[in-house]
Amino acid sequence: MPPQAESRQGNSVPEAEVAAMFDAIAPVYDRLNTVMTAGGDGRWRRAAADTAGLEPGGAAVDVACGTGKLSVTLAERVGPFGRIVGIDLAPAMVAAAGAAHGDLVQLSFQVGNALALPFPDAGFDAATIAFGLRNLADFEAGLRELARVVRPGGRVVCLELSMPPQRGWGRLFRSSFGRLAPLVAGAFGHGRAYRYLPSSLDGFPDATSLAATMRAAGLAEVGFRRLALGAVALHTGRVPESGAPLG
Repeated sequence: MPPQAESRQGNSVPEAEVAAMFDAIAPVYDRLNTVMTAGGDGRWRRAAADTAGLEPGGAAVDVACGTGKLSVTLAERVGPFGRIVGIDLAPAMVAAAGAAHGDLVQLSFQVGNALALPFPDAGFDAATIAFGLRNLADFEAGLRELARVVRPGGRVVCLELSMPPQRGWGRLFRSSFGRLAPLVAGAFGHGRAYRYLPSSLDGFPDATSLAATMRAAGLAEVGFRRLALGAVALHTGRVPESGAPLG
C-alpha cells in the first residue's frame, strides 16, 4: 500500500473556509465532477441510494448534499409521499440545489452544520453523506450525528473517496488526482479551490479504518464495498435496536 499521511480524525481547515470554497465552485461543481469521474459519480450515487434501503413514503436526510444530486435520487426512491431533506454548510450549494430540484414536493434543502443537525432524534429512516465526510472537523462526531437522527434499524450510508489498497494503483491514483483536479478545474477558473480537494484525502482513514470509526460512532452491521478500483468506498451501518450488540 502506498505511504500516506498519518490517519487523522477530522479536517483541520476551518468550517468557514470550507463553506466559502464550496460556495465559489457551486456553479461548476456538477460539471467538474462528471468530467473528473468520467460520469462515474452518477453511478456511485445511485449505488448509495440503493444501499440506503428506502421504501416509498420513507424519509431520509442527505448531509453535505451539495447541489442535491444524491438527494434527488433518494427522492425518487421515496416518491411524492416521502420526505428527503438535503442539508449543506455552503449557502450557494443549497441555493443551486433548490433551483435545480424545486419541482419535487418530497424534497427540500436547507443550510446547516453536519455536526449539529437541526432535527430531533430518530426522525429519519436513513441518513446519507456523499463526498462530504472528509470535510468535517470530526469524522466520528459527524457519523454519530447522522446516527442520532435515524430511527433504530435505519441505515447510515457514507460514499467517499478512498485510497486504493493496491500499491501500484494507489500511487498512481494519489499522484494523478493531485494533478488532475486542479488542472481540470483551472479550465473553469477554479484551480485554486480544487487544490484543496486532493489534499483533503491526505490522512483520511482508509476503508477499513473508516468502518472502525463507524462502529465507534455507535453503528452496527458495518460494512463497505470498494468502487472504481478502490478509489471510492461505499460504507453502510445500521442504527442498533435498543440493547442490540454492535458488530
